[in-house]
Amino acid sequence: MGSKCTRLLSHRLISLAILSLLVFSLFSAAPAPAQTGLVKGTIGDAVLVLTGPWKFHPGDDMAWANPSFDDSGWGTQDLTPPAGSYDPITGSSGYVPGWTANGFPKLTGYAWYRLRVQLQNLGSASGSQQLALTMPLNFDDAYQVYVNGRQIGQFGRFDPNAVVFYNAQPRRFTLPAGVNNGDLTVAIRFWMDAETPLGSEDAGGLHGPPILGESSAIDAMLRLEWDAVNRTQVGNVLSIIFLALASLLAFTLYWLDRQEPAYLWLGTVCAISLLARSTVVMGYYSTALPMVPEVFAQDVLLLPLILGLWALFWAYWFKLDDIRRIARTAWALIALLVLAMSTVRTPVLGSIVPVEASAWLIPVTLVLKLSLGVLLLWVTYCGIRKRTADGWLALAPILLTIIWAYQEELTVIHIPLILRIGGVTITYGIIATLLMLAIISMLMMRRFIRGQRDKIQLELEIEQARQVQHVLIPEATPAIPGFAVKSEYRPAQQVGGDFFQIIPTQNGGVLAVIGDVSGKGTPAAMTVSLLVGTVRTLVQYTQKPSEILASVNERMWGRSQGGFTTCLVLRVDPDGTVTLADAGHPAPYVQGKEVSVESGMPLGLNPHATYAESTFRLAKGEQLTLLTDGVLEARNSVGELFGFERTAAIAGQSAESIAHSAQTFGQEDDITVLTLTRLAAA
Repeated sequence: MGSKCTRLLSHRLISLAILSLLVFSLFSAAPAPAQTGLVKGTIGDAVLVLTGPWKFHPGDDMAWANPSFDDSGWGTQDLTPPAGSYDPITGSSGYVPGWTANGFPKLTGYAWYRLRVQLQNLGSASGSQQLALTMPLNFDDAYQVYVNGRQIGQFGRFDPNAVVFYNAQPRRFTLPAGVNNGDLTVAIRFWMDAETPLGSEDAGGLHGPPILGESSAIDAMLRLEWDAVNRTQVGNVLSIIFLALASLLAFTLYWLDRQEPAYLWLGTVCAISLLARSTVVMGYYSTALPMVPEVFAQDVLLLPLILGLWALFWAYWFKLDDIRRIARTAWALIALLVLAMSTVRTPVLGSIVPVEASAWLIPVTLVLKLSLGVLLLWVTYCGIRKRTADGWLALAPILLTIIWAYQEELTVIHIPLILRIGGVTITYGIIATLLMLAIISMLMMRRFIRGQRDKIQLELEIEQARQVQHVLIPEATPAIPGFAVKSEYRPAQQVGGDFFQIIPTQNGGVLAVIGDVSGKGTPAAMTVSLLVGTVRTLVQYTQKPSEILASVNERMWGRSQGGFTTCLVLRVDPDGTVTLADAGHPAPYVQGKEVSVESGMPLGLNPHATYAESTFRLAKGEQLTLLTDGVLEARNSVGELFGFERTAAIAGQSAESIAHSAQTFGQEDDITVLTLTRLAAA
């Protein structure tokens, strides 16, 4: 009942506003006779405000709708707004307290109102207009209206075993034809749901007088009432629009950047908030959702879930170190809260425990909700410590969101949570939502600008690395008498991880080095520069392939940052003798046939690794082909690898042709091909 009263309190000022607009209304009250309370009035171009006093009695008996029923023993309820009455939510006057503040503090369930009305000087000039009656917008919780014993309408669903009620909405009911003069008896059958310990002190029944009049006048009043309802929902509709756009944008950003989970949680919390707002709006404009499920979904399920999701979003946004612990805490609190509230008697979940025994749930659920609020504040505090500017900017909307989540508890202690600006109702929840989205948009824009700046800096670094690699990777191979050397280098990105060197030896031969650094981009390019510099230094002291690999491996130990390097070093003497050592690199090919070599461990994995040498003879006119695994691992659109068989089939072709074939097949890694042919004598 507390949640229900909170939601309905926002409309308490509407009846008074409507009455002030109807300056042509006429009403008068006469002392109540022994029978049904009597109101005399003239119906013309006017309306009659049925302030009473009304006869009132708790209980339920359908005979009480009969105009001949003797209600002289009933008590009375005056529906005239008390002078100086004050609504703590809206700040307006003109609110009539319910029956719990007028002699029936423990009454729930059924009660009846009865009033006798004397009509004179019928209707308009033509005397043809039918009469209608409109009920006040503020009431608890469902009702049926009878005129002269005949039901003319109801709000809510009265089933034999239960009564289903909805959020209050403007309603008008047409009186039966011919009921337009003389005496008529209005009987209203009311039903109010059982209150919880947090229930309002003035709940139950009517919170304003019904109004009787000609249909045209009642229709005009109804339009004013709906206009008042629309003014209360402007903020909710605006927040729904912005939440829908924010959710779509956040999910799109996450789809584009899966490495940023903050976007996922932002989209999720916006979607849940959108559902919560839509539930409220649907309750004001339709009867598709009964009020108890609406309140349960809004206050029990969605609000705590929103608090937990905001905590997750900000934890990921601030990139806090203990995100997993925060996530586990949030989900555990939400699960406990839902489990506790599910024991409360509702038409949705049924009565798991007696209502009397469920009073202990109120402090339990309050503690759990407060724990979620504290968790969100803790995340904000950690964010301020880690990212000062972002944390301070987020603080204001986070505080407003927490206040909105505890609107029921704050309303009970008479803290107003509704603002009226230019006739439009704005709640703290709406302000918190719009401010939160504005702050997040600003932070995302700042992160985008910062990312663009970092991107420019990264592009500059890549260009510098590319220039360094351009110096290290020779575009043209040196001319070595007796040998024809060709090379083809095609990186998968701007900067690659493949490398090769062609160095003439002192005895007229050639030393060839080819390798592949794990990874791509700038880190791989920096490793390549280290390797090439090391090799060029080492060849001044030794030209034995095994010693070169062992020395490079020692220098790479601890500098590979978890990666490794494959490398093959071979020396071809003038007489065609080939000596090579292999550190996990693909074997070379001679005349299209793979050479069997003993392969050692890749560089950088074991500082004490040793490398065996293999020897064979390269005859005059034969071609030696070296390549990286970018050729072997080329992959086409259906996922098929280029593989060893295709590589062997083209290994006797030129370096350019081999690289082109692999690249056309489907390049995924850097491609390097080096061919060395021993020339025949002139």
